[in-house]
Amino acid sequence: MLAIVCPGQGSQTPGFLSPWLELDGVRARLEALGDAAGLDLVAHGTESDADTIKDTAIAQPLIVAAGLVTAGALLPGDSALSTTGSVLAGHSVGEFTATALAGVVSGEQAIQLVATRGRAMAEASAVTPTGMAAVLGGDPDDVLATIEQRGLTAANVNGAGQVVAAGTLEQIEALRADPPAKARVIPLQVAGAFHTRHMTPAVEALAAAAADLSPTDPTLTLLSNADGRAVTDGADVVTRLVRQVSNPVRWDQCMATLVDLGVTGLLELAPAGTLVGLAKRAMPGVESVALKTPDDLDAARALVATHGDTATTSPREGNQ
Repeated sequence: MLAIVCPGQGSQTPGFLSPWLELDGVRARLEALGDAAGLDLVAHGTESDADTIKDTAIAQPLIVAAGLVTAGALLPGDSALSTTGSVLAGHSVGEFTATALAGVVSGEQAIQLVATRGRAMAEASAVTPTGMAAVLGGDPDDVLATIEQRGLTAANVNGAGQVVAAGTLEQIEALRADPPAKARVIPLQVAGAFHTRHMTPAVEALAAAAADLSPTDPTLTLLSNADGRAVTDGADVVTRLVRQVSNPVRWDQCMATLVDLGVTGLLELAPAGTLVGLAKRAMPGVESVALKTPDDLDAARALVATHGDTATTSPREGNQ
């Protein structure tokens, strides 16, 4: 069984989309998605510097667009993805990429929602100086307890010995000065405390933007960051996307579900690398490919051919 996973914010690097624009149709698709977002995603994916694409309002649509165009380059046509029988999952904003690939909303609708999400999260971040820090290593229970004791939130529980704590800058600095036993604390270059109560205003903005959507049910198994379970109702998918802005990302549970479902191959869409790295530590024995550039397409096609299921499949119930 094949899993296709979509990365989140922080995975982008300057110029990472440049080689993709050499493929037929990619520039036009990226331009169309940029129009939907109200951003020049071609320029941001090829010319903009690191500080520019670090801006939450730019980074989020750029990452989702990258996943959509690279998926299209690998599996062209509306039905190509569905014939693979893949399980889809995305980390944080990558959930929007996965949701569009599952057919719940169109690519343009996903980008429009993400553009609203990015702007609203940037505005929420400006209210109080907040941030995030990766906590690497240590005893998992001790790490989570220490994060809570400091008044922080475990915003991303990523598995493989990695938890991301989020809160005020003072709280982050206190954690850094006195980390959990046998753990390292590394501040992240992000604009705010994502997936915490500090993002509540962004939830309201995203809910308003999603109110007029008429989502359809996923055509493939689609996992939720909330609990790692499959969600089979399109309206529930969108509701979860809205709520997830201020709730922790449980990528550890997503990976556990992938293992439970019998996934044998994992493909990460561009800008790839982070989720494959986590899977190598938490999903031993699962073959993986990080689709970073067009040079990786042959390996990605081989992975799909080996682990994809061309038989017709239906989404698995997982949210009872």
